[in-house]
Amino acid sequence: MGDIDSTILIFRYLIFGAFAIMFILIAAVVYISRPKKETSDLSEDSGSSEEEEKKKKPLEEYGKFHGVMRKEDIREFMDFDTIVDDMIVRKKQKQFVMVIQCNGINFDLMSEQEKISVEEGFVQFLNTLRFPIQLYVQSRTLNLREIIEKYKSRVETLSDEIKKLDIKIAQANTQGDRALKEKLNFEKRRKENVLEYGVDITDYVERLSSNKNILQQKTYVVLSYYSAEIGGNVDNYSKEEIYGMCFSELYTRCQNIASALATCQVSCKILDSEELAELLYIAYNRDEAELYQLAKALDSQFDALYSTGKDVIEKQQERLDKEINATALDLATSSIIKADKIKQQEELRIQLDKDQKVKTKAMELLDNYENQLDPRTYQLAKNQVEIEMDPIIQQDRMNIAGKAVQDQNETKRIVTKKSENPTPNANPNVQQNMNQQNMNSQNPGVNVMNNNMGQNMNNVGNN
Repeated sequence: MGDIDSTILIFRYLIFGAFAIMFILIAAVVYISRPKKETSDLSEDSGSSEEEEKKKKPLEEYGKFHGVMRKEDIREFMDFDTIVDDMIVRKKQKQFVMVIQCNGINFDLMSEQEKISVEEGFVQFLNTLRFPIQLYVQSRTLNLREIIEKYKSRVETLSDEIKKLDIKIAQANTQGDRALKEKLNFEKRRKENVLEYGVDITDYVERLSSNKNILQQKTYVVLSYYSAEIGGNVDNYSKEEIYGMCFSELYTRCQNIASALATCQVSCKILDSEELAELLYIAYNRDEAELYQLAKALDSQFDALYSTGKDVIEKQQERLDKEINATALDLATSSIIKADKIKQQEELRIQLDKDQKVKTKAMELLDNYENQLDPRTYQLAKNQVEIEMDPIIQQDRMNIAGKAVQDQNETKRIVTKKSENPTPNANPNVQQNMNQQNMNSQNPGVNVMNNNMGQNMNNVGNN
């Protein structure tokens, strides 16, 4: 009985101790939680006071984020300061970056010797590195706009060349130069074939550019240089001096990289400021880069404060230049035609003089042998010379006269055509002066040809 009573007593003490410990723990928790509540109350009071202060702020403060709600600066998000002198400036003008674009090679299409040469060149490139570099690969949608514009420009140039050939062929046809005409026709056919091929290529590239799934990978080598590497106290240098020293060092490193990569047949190009901006633009705007292209924005001058048109005097000067070029071309063409006609007239006169000299020489020879010939034979010989040479000489004179009349009619036709079809978009006063000058420049030639024709006809009558 005594053992049982002692056990019950111990059990009661344990239960009482457990309740006492629980009570102490509860009291401690309550005591500890009491200061937190007061702190939360204080924070609520401070929050309400801040709201009241915000209500009291002026209207210009609305829309601005403060404290944890402050919007990050866009330059901090973009992680670079600016682009200047073909360099990307980062970390508050402490880091300068220059980028090299590398063009790929068809390694799989090379022979074994070429592959070994490329690999050895790349190993040599890695061994020559004395500074850190980064490799960056960017996938872009293939933009064929510039290529299409070049093709269209070339097609327009070929069209203009074919039109000029048509003019030359017409001139050769008028002059009767068959060899020159055949040569020009051959050149025209050749250019027409090239033009047809160019048009087909342009259409094919335009259809190819309509496919948005054509991607192009470009590989870049990125080189960095820190202003702390200059040495000494950087604060002693001006901003321009720091930019100049960093540019010189980076440019030298880029040239070394390009020379080393050239040994493995990889061509390189240092990106300029505009190309760096395009590189960063595509990196930050992958989805919108195709819709809003940076090159188009720069060509359209979206970054300009205002757009300007050509000056009135500049437009007038361009119009005058076009009129001068057109008039000069017409003058050169007409001068060539006139010179060719004069040359033909001279050739006809030379032929006439030749036939007359042949007749005169034949008569002189007969006169020299008159004593040795029978009188009847001598007279018949002279008559035979006149019978054979007079029709030839008469034909030569008729050709000269007919050519003069033909040239006169042709000149009148050209003058009439120019007066009926003035140069389009030209100043009427200028055009009137030009027509008057053309008339004055052409009438003396007609008068000269008329005088020559009259003299030739008088000579025929006298003979």
